Amino acid sequence: MKKLFYICLILLGTGNLFAQENTENQEDSRLDFTANIQNNHLWRGLIITDKPVVMGNLSYALDKDKKWKVGIWGASSMTDDKDGTHYKEINYYVQYSNGRLYIGLWDLFNSRNINTAVASDDIFNYSNRKTAHIIDLRTNYTFGPSFPLNIEADIMLYGGANAGEVVLEPDGSYKKNKYSTYVQASYPVIKDKKVNLDAFVAAGFALNDKNFLYGNGTNSFDIVNVGVKASKSLKITEHYTLPVSMMAMWNPANKFARIQLAATVF
Repeated sequence: MKKLFYICLILLGTGNLFAQENTENQEDSRLDFTANIQNNHLWRGLIITDKPVVMGNLSYALDKDKKWKVGIWGASSMTDDKDGTHYKEINYYVQYSNGRLYIGLWDLFNSRNINTAVASDDIFNYSNRKTAHIIDLRTNYTFGPSFPLNIEADIMLYGGANAGEVVLEPDGSYKKNKYSTYVQASYPVIKDKKVNLDAFVAAGFALNDKNFLYGNGTNSFDIVNVGVKASKSLKITEHYTLPVSMMAMWNPANKFARIQLAATVF
């Protein structure tokens, strides 16, 4: 599995050497896409999959300053998980960012291991009782240069039957959504160096229920994500650098930890 991960990284990076050299003189476009490769997929203190993952992000800027964007984000693991399921996800979003403030509305659809007894595996099903989609409001704000603390707050507004976000009445009809919320503070401990380091800590809770998605099911509030992330850019050629990172994370609520290696190949 590790060999497959490294082979894909080399192939993607090598292919991009020629692509970047051929597009240096092209006019800037509002349409763009990027690709990442990682040894696993960790999200808000959760382990989405422990298998190597390829991710892609296609975006279109709605204004000339590229503050408003719409896009499609997707990912797929390279191999099946131990339970025989295969991680695949496709998301749609609209977002605003001015460099310090970010607000985004995301539609998440992870098709891995959907329990059809409680949720629909139909990607076009948005019913409040059965949809596996999650409408996710994402916000973060970075304070001034002298104190570059970043505060992130994300709320699940709708859907998520497969994730346990939907609460039903005894007769099976829709009752409520839990509005699971994730709040994270991160700070650049080392910046503007060859290797930069960020530290972060995050908590989870629900606005409309005791249980929430990121916790262990027993507490109404928990620390769910603590860690550090180191990043640097590897110079491959005169015209191409490869941004890479290593993250170490711990989830105190669920009592697990992981290391993540990632590269943005283009």
